[in-house]
Parts: sequence; C-alpha cells; structure tokens
Amino acid sequence: MRPAADAPPKMKIWRAHLASLNECRLSGGGFSEQRSAGNGGMENKLEKTERIAAVILSGGSGKRMGSDVPKQYLEILGRPVLYYSLKAFADSGVVDDIILVVGKGDISYCREEIVEKWNISGVSRIVEGGRERYDSVCEGLRAVEEAAYVLIHDGARPLVTAGVIRDSVQTAKIYGACVAGMPVKDTIKIADGEQFAAGTPDRSLLWQVQTPQTFSYPMIRAAYEKMKMVEEHEPAKWGSMHITDDAMVAETFAGVRVKLIPGGYENIKITTPEDLILAETLLRHRQNH
Repeated sequence: MRPAADAPPKMKIWRAHLASLNECRLSGGGFSEQRSAGNGGMENKLEKTERIAAVILSGGSGKRMGSDVPKQYLEILGRPVLYYSLKAFADSGVVDDIILVVGKGDISYCREEIVEKWNISGVSRIVEGGRERYDSVCEGLRAVEEAAYVLIHDGARPLVTAGVIRDSVQTAKIYGACVAGMPVKDTIKIADGEQFAAGTPDRSLLWQVQTPQTFSYPMIRAAYEKMKMVEEHEPAKWGSMHITDDAMVAETFAGVRVKLIPGGYENIKITTPEDLILAETLLRHRQNH
C-alpha cells in the first residue's frame, strides 16, 4: 500500500471531508472519544465500539477469461487473485470478521489452499454461494453472526486498498450506505435495440461503480430478505427487476440513498485476460513504491 502522502489530491480532500463529518458525530454510536495530552496539545483518539463484517464473494467462473480455472484462483505474481482481496480486508485494521462466499464444492480448497496456506487472518466462516451474485450475497449476509456494518466486496477485485476500506466504513457510519466508484472517463452512449446511438447522458453525472459496497448491516440484511420474498412470491414483479449490485437492493427494497466515494481507477475487476496483465503491472508498481 502506498504511503498516505502519495494519495491523489482529490482523495486527500475526500478523507479530510470524512474526518470533518466524523468529528461532528463523535458523541453518537460507533465510536467514543478519548482525549489525551501529547506534544503540547490535545489529541483525539477514536475507540471502536461496533463490529464490522466483510462479505467477500468468490463464486465467479473463468468463462470470459477463457480459462477452466475460476478467475479468483488465477495467480498474479505467484499468488491467487483472491489472496490479495482477502489480505486487504484482513490487514485493514477495521474489519472484525470476514465471511468468504465460494462456489459449490470449493470450501475445503479455499480454506486449505488460500486462507491457511497464505496465513490470512480474520476469516471466520467460509460458505457456499448460490446461482446468482445476489444469491451469494444473501448467503454471506446470513452467515454474519453479529455486525453493525458490513462491506460487500468482489473477490476478483484484488487491488482494493486499506484506505478505501476504511473510508467506506467511515462513510457508512455517517450515511448508512456507500459505494466505492469513480467518475467515468469516457463518453457513454445509450444504444437502441439495433445498436444505434439513442442518447448521450451527461458524463459529469456518471460514475463507474465498484466494490466494496458498505451498509448498515440490519438495513441491508432486511433489504435482501425482502428481495428474496419478492423473487419467490411475486414472479411478475421480479421479472421486471434487473438487480446488478448491492446498492440497487438497498435503494429498491430499503428506500435509502447511497453515497458515492472514490475507490480508485486501479480498483479493477478481473474479468478478461487483459485485466490480469493490468493488475500485475499495477501490483508491481505498488510494490516498488
């Protein structure tokens, strides 16, 4: 992880903004304030009082990668993609429990060949996921025993940083729901059914959404359970829905507004062979700086 001094200016401004907001709510839930004299002045220390869980999803396939090996098990610099994601959360200093959600039949492999082999701490449970991503998230949330807030992260995003994880938790404590992402760089076109350009949305309003996506645990758990009820008992309504991320579940089934925070353009998801090359280059650069 790079030193804080190397953080982009916009990220520094955002973290200063978070610190200011958190200063206003120190007397509320989540943290208690301790003051101690030091270096001739007063120093604020935050003592953690709420449990934070992370649900890491590792049930993807290698279909678009053109590989028989699931993408999260492919190696970058001699270690599996999933290792880097788990390690970031384990070393973040803010996550108490990690729930790893894996594909069918992969529990033993992940425990022995990734968690134990690479000595990754904090993984409290490994559970099997479901058919769709939202099924796997739901299984992961159900496996959380106790938490005030939960981060949901794609295991195929190995370049997430401890800074983004901490910023996500801090923002969720203020707003109840937040998603990491970045403003889009390219012009986006809306296509019609015949692949002709049908519109051009204002690029200044568009973000590419990433993970972690972080929420009040009771809120997102209830929202997912409500979503599953609709899927099971209201097929017509469910058929008109196209749930693509956790923020949509919170917006649709809990009616909450989701705060967007900077995640970093390097926080890529490994999907195609080109992504592996880019991720290796970025990891080498990070290790050398």
